[in-house]
Amino acid sequence: MSAFLPHDPLGLDELLGPEDLAVRDTVRAWAADRVLPNIAQWYESGELPGIRELARELGGIGALGMSLQGYGCAGASAVQYGLACLELEAADSGIRSLVSVQGSLAMYAIWKYGSEEQKQRWLRGMAAGELIGCFGLTEPDVGSDPAAMRTYAKRDGTDWVLNGRKMWITNGSVAAVAVVWAQTDEGIRGFAVPTDTPGFSAPEIKHKWSLRASVTSELVMDDVRLPADAVLPLVTGLKGPLGCLSHARYGIIWGSMGAARASFESALDYARTREQFGKPIGGFQLTQAKLADMALELHKGILLAHHLGRRMDAGTLRPEQISFGKLNNVREAIEICRTARTILGANGISLEYPVMRHATNLESVLTYEGTVEMHQLVLGKALTGLDAFR
Repeated sequence: MSAFLPHDPLGLDELLGPEDLAVRDTVRAWAADRVLPNIAQWYESGELPGIRELARELGGIGALGMSLQGYGCAGASAVQYGLACLELEAADSGIRSLVSVQGSLAMYAIWKYGSEEQKQRWLRGMAAGELIGCFGLTEPDVGSDPAAMRTYAKRDGTDWVLNGRKMWITNGSVAAVAVVWAQTDEGIRGFAVPTDTPGFSAPEIKHKWSLRASVTSELVMDDVRLPADAVLPLVTGLKGPLGCLSHARYGIIWGSMGAARASFESALDYARTREQFGKPIGGFQLTQAKLADMALELHKGILLAHHLGRRMDAGTLRPEQISFGKLNNVREAIEICRTARTILGANGISLEYPVMRHATNLESVLTYEGTVEMHQLVLGKALTGLDAFR
């Protein structure tokens, strides 16, 4: 009989093949070398210095657009991409967001809906991390109801003229290309917008208390004139951006468990060494109950992510199942972080430990790519057959 492993109590590593483990270990080693020694300082200062260098390094290990085929992308499985997201977010949600927005939103939109010319122009450089992309959907007054977006693109001869604003855009200030969704006379369309186009600007958003080690921006488009071939030709309507969001939400299902794992492991190590009343606090019943409950939810969440990843690889994963995973795993990850903080006591709020940083990051992850309420309504509709969105 194999030994019980506190870091893998269900033996989930047995579900992984040699290639899966190699991907996981490569990303884990990169994060340990390049992120963990610096992340507390980056978070405290509210910046991500050297983001372009980090992007190139991530491209070098095949982490950008890694589940896409061709154009310099790694062509990894959905499970392997998920494992990468878990390891990146175990370092910091901001780093995983950089990778998710690049690969699952900006690159995926071009790969799925773009022309061959657009793919050739952008994807290889993005896969290598030489070009950074962003994804413009959310607006200052429009979040969960993207059909109400106000950004508008109007035809002017053979050109398009784009006007509007987008908000809370990861990578926006450092992007070379922005995938922007806009209303048109034909319905909602996506545009691959070079960020050096006149009239386009991306001021960085400051004063964040979450995702501080991440570039977050507003996109401002003031009579941005684009050629006819800037539009993504293969999709019209909300199914375009929503399809991209489903791809990105899948990565969050795994990534949130990375933040939870880092917080759980921090609390477990602390409980073994921190002494009160003459013995380690891990020897008290209440602390052991907390650790047991945290381990249950963490590894149930990882098992759920594995299951959904296998379904994605088989081509059978439904959007409702992605909502199931995102709703459960992010919500449970936040609870694990909060419980870990109680075990660390006052030390739990210190950046010497990762717990509070992960907890505050997850408050953003809980909201973006669909709030709790939106995913509850998706599941409610699927369960009852009744639409409660309106």
